[in-house]
Amino acid sequence: MICSDPTTTEAWGALTRHRAGMAGVTLRSLFEQDPGRFDDLSWSVAGLTIDLSKQRLSDETLPLLLDLAKVMDIEGHRAALYAGEKVNVTEDRAALHVALRDPTDRAYPVDGDDVSVQIKSARGQMLGFAEQVISGQRTGCNGQRFDRVINIGIGGSDLGPRSAVTALADHTVPNLTVDFVATVDSTALQDALATATAERTLFVVASKSFTTRETMTNAGYARQWLVDALGESAMADHFVAVTAASGVAEAFGVSADAVFPMWDWVGGRYSVCSAIGFSVALACGPDVFERILSGAHAMDRHFETAPLDQNLPVLMGLISIWNQDFWRTAALAVLPYDHRLRLLPDHFQQLMMESNGKGVRADGEDVSFRTAPIVFGGSGAESQHSFMQQIHQSPTVVPVEFIVALDGRDEVDRDILIVNAFAQSEALMRGLPADEIAEGSDKNIIAHKACPGNRQSTTILLESLTPETFGALIALYEHRTFVEGTLWGLNPFDQWGVEFGKVLASSLLADLAAGNADAGLDSSTKGLLNAYLATRSERPL
Repeated sequence: MICSDPTTTEAWGALTRHRAGMAGVTLRSLFEQDPGRFDDLSWSVAGLTIDLSKQRLSDETLPLLLDLAKVMDIEGHRAALYAGEKVNVTEDRAALHVALRDPTDRAYPVDGDDVSVQIKSARGQMLGFAEQVISGQRTGCNGQRFDRVINIGIGGSDLGPRSAVTALADHTVPNLTVDFVATVDSTALQDALATATAERTLFVVASKSFTTRETMTNAGYARQWLVDALGESAMADHFVAVTAASGVAEAFGVSADAVFPMWDWVGGRYSVCSAIGFSVALACGPDVFERILSGAHAMDRHFETAPLDQNLPVLMGLISIWNQDFWRTAALAVLPYDHRLRLLPDHFQQLMMESNGKGVRADGEDVSFRTAPIVFGGSGAESQHSFMQQIHQSPTVVPVEFIVALDGRDEVDRDILIVNAFAQSEALMRGLPADEIAEGSDKNIIAHKACPGNRQSTTILLESLTPETFGALIALYEHRTFVEGTLWGLNPFDQWGVEFGKVLASSLLADLAAGNADAGLDSSTKGLLNAYLATRSERPL
């Protein structure tokens, strides 16, 4: 019988006892006891090297964590994922993002149909369209080449492709700029349109249902801007849709051959390798997009086939459980030391917190443990001059994941960047005890300078930031998130909290339309809504 509550297992109890025994063991002492600790606790796969040696792990820890993985049937859940079983139990759906990047002839069944055929067809359609835009074969309504693409989406329809285009800026095609608009705040779209020319602008509207309020509000404004400039007939040449609702998109005015399919067995935050990545193919070219898929597939194969004790997504997921539930950390900082990777923390924040930010297990019972950490971060070089102060000296311990691309344009600047990343991880581990501060310092100053150290971090090295290593990195975090959800007994593929917020927003919009903030609202929401209604009534016509 599959266990749904990890805390009821002997493996969890053994880890609890082990954690108590580790209380006085420092990272410094672990490195002193084992000078070869890095060699023992680092692994390389698909152009990535993962260093776990600065995590609070003794020789006994990983075997105990792997016992938990086995009793929670990681291997069985993984097999179900790849087999197209309905692992998204609350929505009765498969979660087959791995099929999106598999170049082989492997069949991926969903409800008895092999979806690999649909995937290859959709990918060919999408990449062929992208090549036509880039080459100038496909133009705007008056024959001018496109020089601007505006991607309109939100959540997974924005964060994944936006981070990919930013990361792979060195690979962008000439004379075609891709912008992303997510927020419904009209300023964002107006800023994008301010430097766009209607005759040379292509809009990509990404929404699985083609009803997402923020996305469709922006799409409506973009549609009106285009029609005002070029007329209704221009819609067919200037709009692309990525959606599971092709009929709705065509009714909006998108040409049938410019509608690329999505499927309900791909969650938004796992969708960058689907047609959601169309803007990546436009920005960087179809060959680069396929190289991303190749890197992701390499990590997919590793996750599926590697033994658990050498499996990087499994090991990283186990470390998360170890830190969250046994060392009682509540947050995770993701720090890329490469300007090109600066948007990854936003993408991983959505991936991890929307997937596993749950208080109920997949069986409907309340959890009795910590689930997803609060994920935050930013460019490492800037972050070490802001919130890293808290991470070094506050009583609140926050594990850090450093992501370091070893290649760069300028060797001198790169040296400074790289050594700062390594120094931060060393400082977190080593600390600065008061007795190591120079003699003669004022005692009060010594107290302020001292850093406790003994703080966990993981470092992920990319041999070079390429489309392949970027794809492998994205897949690593996707699978690690799945592992964490499985170990916690969660469903990492639904997001009912997000849906609840949308329902309430729709209700409040109805109140605004009626000009009435009284019916059934609490006093705070009513007061806030009335304050907004008052400002609306004072606006000049």
